[in-house]
Formats: sequence, C-alpha cells, structure tokens
Amino acid sequence: MPTCLLVVSIIVHIEHVLVHVAPFPTFWDIIKKKSVQDFSGIPYVCTLLNCALWVMYGSPLVGFQMLVVTINAAGCIIELSYLIIYLLFATKKIKMKVLKLLLLVVVAYISVVVLVLELVHDKSRRKLIFGTLCVVVTVAMYASPLTVMSMVIRTRSVEFMPFLLSLFNFINGAVWFGYAFVGQLDIFIAVPNGLGALSGIVQLILYAMYKNATPVKSPDTGAAKKINNKLSSCQKNNKREKH
Repeated sequence: MPTCLLVVSIIVHIEHVLVHVAPFPTFWDIIKKKSVQDFSGIPYVCTLLNCALWVMYGSPLVGFQMLVVTINAAGCIIELSYLIIYLLFATKKIKMKVLKLLLLVVVAYISVVVLVLELVHDKSRRKLIFGTLCVVVTVAMYASPLTVMSMVIRTRSVEFMPFLLSLFNFINGAVWFGYAFVGQLDIFIAVPNGLGALSGIVQLILYAMYKNATPVKSPDTGAAKKINNKLSSCQKNNKREKH
C-alpha cells in the first residue's frame, strides 16, 4: 500500500470511530429512559441506505476499494444496532412507521442491486450507476443543514447549529475528498464530499460570525428547533457512513 494511501486510511478510520462515538450518549439515554422521546428514527434508515450503497460501489462486483467497503460495512452494522435499539423503545405507532420505511428501503435496495448486476455486465457502467446513486443520496444528506444555516442568518443565533457538528461535517467531507485524489481520481467520492466539506466551512464561518451576536427572536423558533433536532440527527449519521 502506498504511504499516502496508508496515511489517509489511518486518518479515515480514526475519524470514522470518533464520529460513531458521538451518538452513544443519546442511545444510552434512550435505554435508561426506555423511550425514544422526540428523536426520529428516519435518519438512521437513510444512513443505512447510504452506507449500503457505498458498500456496493466499493465491492469487487463494481470496482474494489477495500477502505470504502470496510468502513461502510461497519457503518451498516452500527446503523442496524441503532435501529434495533430505537425500535425496542419506540411506541407502536412510531415503530410501524420506521419499520415500513426500512422495509421499503431494503426492497428498493435489493431490487436495484439485482437488476443492475443481472442486466449490466460492464463494471464501468455498474460503477457509473452505483456512483450516481451514491452521489445523489450523499449530497441530499449533506444538504440537510441548509435549512439550519438559513435559520442562523435569520435569527442571528447559533443555538440550532452546534459547533462540533459543523466541525465533524467539515472533517468528514475533507478527509474523503482527499481520499478521492489518492491514486486515480474518483469523481463519485470527490464530488459529494467536496460539497460536504464546503458545507462544513460555511457552517463554521456562520458560527464564527454569529456566536456572540444578539439573537433576533423569531415566531417560528419552537418549530425550527424541532426541525433542527431531526437535521442534526441526520447529519451525525451521515458522517458515520463513509463514505
């Protein structure tokens, strides 16, 4: 393994572990209280899909990339663990909602994988298909903080945009963006993570601009806080993924 690739691999694995440690207190709280409270299970389903798509993208059936496969396979296991805990303590109504979404995602994923592998035999075309799907899902997850960023500007308050969340968003995107340039350029990894790093930079700049600013009260603050809780949860899981 080239030295630069080894260094990037070590950095990615360390960053990956740190990101996955972040939600442990939340789930420990859920276990202690035996309730999911206001936490949404949807981000964990979305992140599971994201990790699964990247596993296929890095598999030998498409174009083998061991680092992409190992990290995202671990991400799948962790997301499934989170979902199991969530479902154990969710109310029946919430549990059914999450299970229906999970079933839909699993069926859709398996259908796409089977169809592509059966109908497309050229690995370069398989890479194009799975790479495009990965880019779309990853960009969508990285775009989730846009609502929060607009809220920060409108209210002049960073209450709904935690610093560490923005920092890890930047680090995650930057590390994987750098990995995409090791060896042969991988545009499917570079594009979404480059945008993710850019999103993180913008969030950090906004945080620096408004952390000591006088907040402007907004009538939709309560609703906005609920929206941010869900977006923050989604963003944290996105960074567990990988990619």
